[in-house]
Amino acid sequence: MTDCLVHLVDDDEAMRESLSFLLDVGGHAHRTYPDAQALLDRGSDLEPGCIVTDVRMPGLSGLDLLRRVRALDLPHPVIIITGHADVSMAVEAMKAGAWDFLEKPFDDKAFLRLVEAAVGVSAKTAPAGSATPAGEPEWLSRLSPRERDVLAGVAGGRSNKEIARDLEISARTVEVYRANLMTKAGVRTLSDLMRLALAAGY
Repeated sequence: MTDCLVHLVDDDEAMRESLSFLLDVGGHAHRTYPDAQALLDRGSDLEPGCIVTDVRMPGLSGLDLLRRVRALDLPHPVIIITGHADVSMAVEAMKAGAWDFLEKPFDDKAFLRLVEAAVGVSAKTAPAGSATPAGEPEWLSRLSPRERDVLAGVAGGRSNKEIARDLEISARTVEVYRANLMTKAGVRTLSDLMRLALAAGY
């Protein structure tokens, strides 16, 4: 589909093999790493694409990796894989610049959909200082597909529970997305977020 690679980081060999198989089935070229340092050792030579990393790993965690990637100014969208009990980590990851996150256990199709969107964003990454699509606010252009789904629910006046039911995710996960949307949009209240969403055509 593109020349972009999916960089998969997980210390669990069985999980790496499982996700590697999924990526093969989805037609995504990829490279696997047993730990965060193995990816970081590639530095600026890291091929264009996206990064998928588990959050809990010995040594450098997925959060540590995310922060190092951002410190190196690498443009790769980073998807964090979290356990059900790691919602606070997911919040921290989103604040640190994660593109999106997935809660275990997750559906194979949800994983591939998210990877495809991240690869698509990476393939379209414009040079620094270039304009966003005409008429689209800069914060809106940085949203992942699931963030846009949650934004549509917010604009529709739906509750967290209703959005969670529609998207088949937990209400706590919706709370994470909603908080992150407000941060990206630079607003403090839900009503302000709704106004921006409606102004953007949601």
